[in-house]
Order: sequence, then structure tokens, then C-alpha cells
Amino acid sequence: MKKIEPLKSGKYYHLYNRGINSENIFLDKDDYFHFLRLYDKYMSPVAYTFAYVLMTNHFHLLVKIRDKVAYRYSNDSKLFDTERFNDIKWETVDIGDDLSACEAPDNVNGGKLPKPHMHLSHLCNAYAKYFNKRHERHGALFERAFKRKMIDNGEYLKKLVLYIHNNPVHHGFCEHPVEYPWSSYLACISVKPSKVHRNAVVGWFDSEANFKELHNSKTNDISIEDWLGI
Repeated sequence: MKKIEPLKSGKYYHLYNRGINSENIFLDKDDYFHFLRLYDKYMSPVAYTFAYVLMTNHFHLLVKIRDKVAYRYSNDSKLFDTERFNDIKWETVDIGDDLSACEAPDNVNGGKLPKPHMHLSHLCNAYAKYFNKRHERHGALFERAFKRKMIDNGEYLKKLVLYIHNNPVHHGFCEHPVEYPWSSYLACISVKPSKVHRNAVVGWFDSEANFKELHNSKTNDISIEDWLGI
């Protein structure tokens, strides 16, 4: 089995996965909502989210891996019962170089620093378990663990946001990103609370007006897919 390389702290990544044999991984709105709940549970503690889209048989994420975080609690903490601990054990705190922010820091240096790539694997595994049970199926749901591309160019961050938000348009689900409910586009143009770092995203485009205008233009999906290796 190929070893999954760690995701590096402080770096931007395009993360991507799809259903095995291109099978659908979302069948109704409950599936989409459940995936987003699991995403918040597993990924928000270790990554900042800048863009996402959930399609019927695949998803795209643009994230930045958080730097200098540790789990709030150690696994051998006796402060909580097992059921309660399973709900909170993924929580992290910003530690800088000081572990005192952790409630039970005794084991943090002994393996209690998060491994972001494992959080994404846990997300996919947890969702697959839910999906198989709910839809009475068996076997692997996703084609691979996940695919990633480090983004170290500001211009490509903008192109990737446009690519992600226009994915439903590219695949014929709608005429404009504003019509598709399962992407971060609506969060970026809204004032409602969101885990999406929309101020940063809109800032990459200089203004909200320019952000909207560029989303009205057709994107070169083939070019960026070649670059991403999709």
C-alpha cells in the first residue's frame, strides 16, 4: 500500500476525491449535510477552508493546513466518559511553542500533535461508513485515499477558487455558481456566519464586485485540470 505523505503545516492544498468507478457518493441533501458536518468535525481543527464543492460523485477542497496546533485533550484523559470524549477528542488549540494551552498536555509531544492527512482519511472513512449503512451497500466508497496538490502561487489560488465554484457549471448542473447550493460560492457572497474564510478569498480578487464578475466568465477547466493532474 502506498504511504500517504503528510500535509505540511502552513501550506495551501487542493484536496480531491471521487467515488470508486465514478459512482455517486451523494444521493440526496441529507448526504450532503452529513458530509459537511463530518468535515467540520474532522477538518476544521486542522485546516482553514477557503473553497469547496460537493458534486454527486466527487468533491474539491481548497484548504490551508493550520500551524502549531495540538489536541486539546490527551487520549488518556479521565475527565470525560468514552462517548463524550469521542465527540471532543478531535478539538485542537493554538499552542505556538507552549503546550500549556492543552487541558491534558502530558502526552502531546508523544504523538498528540495532529496529522492532518489522517483527519481527511478519518473524514472519508466516517462518511463511507455512514453512506454504506444508510444506503445498504458494502465495500469501498472512494476511489483512493485522496489526491492533493500543494498551491504555492497566488494566481493559482484565484484560478482554483474559480475552478471549484464553476465545477457545477462545467458538469451541467447549473448555469451559474449562485444556483448551486453545495459549494462555498454562496458563503463567499453572504454575511451569514461561515467556516469559509471568505474575507481572504474575496481579498484575493481585490473586491467583491471583481469576485462576482470573474465568476461570470467561463473558466478554462481543461487547463487547470491538466495542471492539477485530475
